[in-house]
Amino acid sequence: MKWEGRRQSKNVEDRRGMGTGGKVVAGGGLIGIVILLISVFGGEGAQNLAPILEQFQQQQSTEAPAQPLSAEDEKMGQFVSTVLADTEDVWHKIFKDNGLTYKEPGMVLFRGSVQSACGGATSASGPFYCPGDHKIYMDLDFFDELQTRFGAKGGDYAIAYVIAHEVGHHVQTLLGTSGKVRQLQQNMSKTEANKLSVSLELQADFYAGLWTHYNSKYLEEGDIEEALSAAQAVGDDAIQKKMQGHVVPDSFTHGTSEQRVKWFGKGFKTGDVKQGDTFAELN
Repeated sequence: MKWEGRRQSKNVEDRRGMGTGGKVVAGGGLIGIVILLISVFGGEGAQNLAPILEQFQQQQSTEAPAQPLSAEDEKMGQFVSTVLADTEDVWHKIFKDNGLTYKEPGMVLFRGSVQSACGGATSASGPFYCPGDHKIYMDLDFFDELQTRFGAKGGDYAIAYVIAHEVGHHVQTLLGTSGKVRQLQQNMSKTEANKLSVSLELQADFYAGLWTHYNSKYLEEGDIEEALSAAQAVGDDAIQKKMQGHVVPDSFTHGTSEQRVKWFGKGFKTGDVKQGDTFAELN
């Protein structure tokens, strides 16, 4: 992605150089990230695994001291700030074209653990959006795990895709989509509620593709392949097969690899925000 020398967002708070002031898992986050992915992406044993993660954290935790940022850390911070700025430009335009006003989200970069309006989280949580404070939280070490453990191609546009996906959840919050989904899920079976979660996640993938369409002048060769590889790696079926050896469709919460790639591609190809009704197709 062509990003150097361009505008950076003022909405990024970099906490990576700070001490966590709390407990974090020592020696990296592989066990935590495995448990998290089973839980978030719909594994059957998620509830039973949660106490194991908590016990592991209690036994294997340590205080994380403040650490200065390396030159590579600084460059990565500049990159994600540029990507966030690009999302701001695109969504301001889309909202304005539809008679709406876009409110920019914040982004918090952290290491180890973090506190948000949605509660505390560790690096095992991966990137997430908190509607309580309209901020995206990212431990960038997640992308190493995504590449080395889950087979994603890697590259800067894999990171850009994930940022754009989380911004998509912010868009859903602004438009009221997320709130409607949560309300409907309260009166549904777990299987039916999971279907709505899948629709919500696929729409965020569509929004990531839509952003890429409008931001295509900054693409370089291989960028789309990097994004599609990341989308494929985090499909429910791909993760369940890798982590538990079999697939349980009723437990899907994010969509299959094929669905995630499809909806990202649809957003990218059409550039039409009105084509992203993932709920109509899945019901």
